[in-house]
Amino acid sequence: MQNLFIVTAKYMFIILLAFYVFLSYIALRDGKKQSHNAALSVQSLIIYTIHLCGYIIIYMNLEKDSVVIFYGAQLIYFVVFKGLFGVIYEKAYHKGLINNMCMMLVIGFIMLSRLSYEKAVKQFIIVVMASVLALAIPWIVSRAKALVTMSYIYCFAGIAFLATVLIIGQLSYGAKLSIEIAGFSFQPSEFVKILYVFFIASLLNKSTRFKYVAVSAAFAGLHVIILVLSKDLGSALIFFIVYIVMIYVATCRFFYFGAGIIAGSGAAYMAYKLFYHVQVRVQAFVDPWSVIDTGGYQVAQSLFAIGTGGLLGLGLYKGVPRTIPVVEQDFIFAAISEEFGAFFALTLLILYINCFLCFIKISMKQTEMFYKLVGLGLAVTYAVQTILTVGGAIKFIPSTGVTLPLISYGGSSILCTVIVFGIIQGLAVHSNIQEAENGKKE
Repeated sequence: MQNLFIVTAKYMFIILLAFYVFLSYIALRDGKKQSHNAALSVQSLIIYTIHLCGYIIIYMNLEKDSVVIFYGAQLIYFVVFKGLFGVIYEKAYHKGLINNMCMMLVIGFIMLSRLSYEKAVKQFIIVVMASVLALAIPWIVSRAKALVTMSYIYCFAGIAFLATVLIIGQLSYGAKLSIEIAGFSFQPSEFVKILYVFFIASLLNKSTRFKYVAVSAAFAGLHVIILVLSKDLGSALIFFIVYIVMIYVATCRFFYFGAGIIAGSGAAYMAYKLFYHVQVRVQAFVDPWSVIDTGGYQVAQSLFAIGTGGLLGLGLYKGVPRTIPVVEQDFIFAAISEEFGAFFALTLLILYINCFLCFIKISMKQTEMFYKLVGLGLAVTYAVQTILTVGGAIKFIPSTGVTLPLISYGGSSILCTVIVFGIIQGLAVHSNIQEAENGKKE
């Protein structure tokens, strides 16, 4: 009976997620209020259905009463979180983006509970705390005018965080990524990603003349250099790409974009020559089988898992994803592919693209350059992080050690990603407030 339910649920997960993603694109493009609201309502039903079925399977395998309590706590969280957003911001927020966030959190909780129940509980607690901030952030972003003028506060705060990690940070897989305070470990670079985007947006909002471009490049380069010295090359790559995209959009000058690509290529070559662990990862990317006993083991196991899962997956608890080192963080996409299947994993990627398009659509609605650049910068950060994580898991690019947004295990990562979604909601609220004010003036 248990095996029958798991097999049936395997197909149901694929169908439901595919239908959910189809509705997400209807909600993204459809301006007709009735069909838009209907799509959002069906999406909510699908979220709760996938959530319930996933935890039924988890309970069957773990046979712990605490799983029922954990599921109930999550259910209450989703209902209350979505409900409070509706009460506080009424029609001003982006409902489709809230649904997408909840769907990815559901998939993350299910997968983490399957891989490590204790880590799933920790992740949930952090998500709840982050969601309290996410409820307040849209109000702050849409009303705090001082955010536009705090360029160097963002800049020096970010540099100070990164420098602290460089000096006293803990080594993890050859890189200094985190610091520990009072028994709690957190990764400042995740928070600095947000400060960094706000800094670039605020400075370029003042002017896009060469003087301001040069200053932004100098401080952006300082951020990247500190990350390189900490050997956090995944974050350094994200910061670099975000900068060249933001500077190109703000100035509309291809020269800056081209110069950035050339400089970045040279820096990547230097990093390969200088850092041994980068050479190991590149070798694992080029030919993981030749170094499978050392640097290539993680990538090889990831490819085995994805290949074993095939198109339809083995079913939840039917694979062996724990054979992949650090599977809950860097390689959770491989675990999803093994047990949910390539169709499910590909559909999940299409959902990530939908979120990116939502970010871009909201940023393009902004009338002020600062808010437009903030939305764009956070969208690119989100997209690049997703590409790096998935690309590393499928051997499309060398592994960079970054997490899959809203799904991978990681306190700092999940906290900051929820905050990013809150900021984007703040931009949506801000644009709706401006439209309402302009309508009254007319």
